[in-house]
Amino acid sequence: MISRPAYLSAEERRAVTVETVIDLAAEQNPTDITTAAIARRMGVTQGALFRHFASKDSILQAVMDWVSERLLTRIDKATSASEHPLAALEAAFTAHIDFICEHPGVPRMLFGELQRAEQTMAKRMAHTLIQRYGERLMRLVAEGKERGELPDTLDERAAVTLFIGTIQGLVMQSLLAGDVQQIRASAPGVFALYRRAVAVAK
Repeated sequence: MISRPAYLSAEERRAVTVETVIDLAAEQNPTDITTAAIARRMGVTQGALFRHFASKDSILQAVMDWVSERLLTRIDKATSASEHPLAALEAAFTAHIDFICEHPGVPRMLFGELQRAEQTMAKRMAHTLIQRYGERLMRLVAEGKERGELPDTLDERAAVTLFIGTIQGLVMQSLLAGDVQQIRASAPGVFALYRRAVAVAK
């Protein structure tokens, strides 16, 4: 357990809770994470945990909010540094892969929430994250077509679906292999194939 200051503000305590859940999700099935396990990892009582969160679902909502804010901010920063749309798509791809490698519990949390039959707030937030992410990619694809980097006939929605699906496929394979870090080695070659599939032939 990481040593932390005994006295934290409410905001700091909430942030530590979110980080703890993501750490736990990297080690075990996210659906099996209990508030008792979270409190134990943090070195606090469940009562102390519930002073900052009304329920386990509210903790999951905070996790989804953290993931959405951090991932989209990273994607925006990566794409804004690229002058060309196709280069921006590659920067987004790389930034997403790096984010997953740094926080391996995140994809497990997302997959876990999206597989739940009931419509929880956390599940709706996961859907919203994917939608907002897709909108960013759609703008890059449209700009790529305008600037002649991508063919006029390219199906924009299909290009975005393939982009996200490619990352999801890499993540799924890495989870099956038990080593999320392996996607760093696979990502460049996989993006090269994606680029060949969508870019204007030269």
